[in-house]
Amino acid sequence: MILKNLSTIPASEIFAGSFGIEWESLRAKGDGELSLTPHPAIFGDKLTNPVVTTDFSESQIEIITPTFNTLDEAFDSFSLLADLVNSSLPKDEYLWFQSIPCILPYWDKIPIAQYSDEGEDSQKYREDLAKKYGVKKQMISGVHFNFSFTDEFLEKLYEIENYDATFKEFKNDVYLKITRNYLRYCWMIIYLTGCSIGSHSTFSNDCIHLMDAKDDYGSYYSTRGPSFRNASCGYKNLKDLYPSYDSVDAFTRDVWQFIENDDLSEAKELYTQIRLKPKNPKDVLNSLKDDGIEYIEIRTLDINPFYQCGLVRHDMNFLHLFLIYMLVKKESDYPLWQQEAKINEENVAERAYVDSMRLLRDGEEVTLKSWAADIINEMYGMCEVLGINEDHTLKLMLDRIANPDLTYGKRLLKLIKDDGYINTHMILSKNNKKTSINNLKNIEDEKCGELRKYVNLALVGR
Repeated sequence: MILKNLSTIPASEIFAGSFGIEWESLRAKGDGELSLTPHPAIFGDKLTNPVVTTDFSESQIEIITPTFNTLDEAFDSFSLLADLVNSSLPKDEYLWFQSIPCILPYWDKIPIAQYSDEGEDSQKYREDLAKKYGVKKQMISGVHFNFSFTDEFLEKLYEIENYDATFKEFKNDVYLKITRNYLRYCWMIIYLTGCSIGSHSTFSNDCIHLMDAKDDYGSYYSTRGPSFRNASCGYKNLKDLYPSYDSVDAFTRDVWQFIENDDLSEAKELYTQIRLKPKNPKDVLNSLKDDGIEYIEIRTLDINPFYQCGLVRHDMNFLHLFLIYMLVKKESDYPLWQQEAKINEENVAERAYVDSMRLLRDGEEVTLKSWAADIINEMYGMCEVLGINEDHTLKLMLDRIANPDLTYGKRLLKLIKDDGYINTHMILSKNNKKTSINNLKNIEDEKCGELRKYVNLALVGR
């Protein structure tokens, strides 16, 4: 897909869309150990509360925002939800602001999320995953970003491009191209936003063996890479699975084959950096075929411990711009692109700070700094053509590329060297809870009330 007339559409319409954020976080006690108490009753029933639920474990809270028409609205609402949740936890309990877990008990003490009879399938699915992948790997947490263009924008683009297919096929092709390119280039998002460089000894030995340093408190960390959540030891399928992204039919055919081969139990068990999302989430593959791709879900982002909601606004602005660039970017025809992309993804996650590390670009070795700088320069050019003003955002990312000390992983490394993995994150988590409490004191009751009706929070005395 090559778009020749995108520049004729106003930037405001290109930037319009539907935006949502999902965030998983463990609940930790003040000493850094996993909280083993049930999902807090203050958040209501995890099956019926649409925005505060659990993920794999009773100890793992998940926040899911409603969808919004602008990224700023989504981010502001997500930040407020994080404040509401964090400030509503018991006095000596905190959200764990890190994608790699806190101090874990023996695996059989980690509580899998419990459901009533209505949620029996959800509970069995989690139990099966625990047997297949191990309970501790399930405790890895992160941030997901849901995005779609407006249908009005896509319809206008469809008309001016004179696309030789139905609108549904055109819409699918737009998201498939973004998906293919995102898989090729998500190594850059890992470098720019990665912030999971340590592990306590109670976590997986797979990750610990990849780390080159040890603190004085029973934890390990790496001086070489920014994101062990995205590393080879992260939560990934047991074997490499490369479905076709040439069409929705080809994708669904391949995923069905994975299920028939017992590689997957169902479609949502395919763990990729980006997902094609259907209109009907209860029947993923049939809905993708019948209704087309509804939106895409980005799954690369680590929890950022330096901010009270685990997420940074200008990083989200860049990711939104990056997805537009993925639509514009000409595709390579290199046949082994998915295999190469996975190698790059894991090499960056584990060794981005090692000067000798090289990426593969269509079979040829290239440095991270040179390739990343090329991408940012192309994004500058795209913004100029499309009339987009994002110079500040791009300059921030270019600075991180030129100077790794500005990355979140390197900033975290300095703290862990001084205070250790657990102590560092408990200090950050406690500070973030204080920030959330203070934030709530400074907002209008009306704004907070709008979200409280979703969250079902009974905040007495506020």
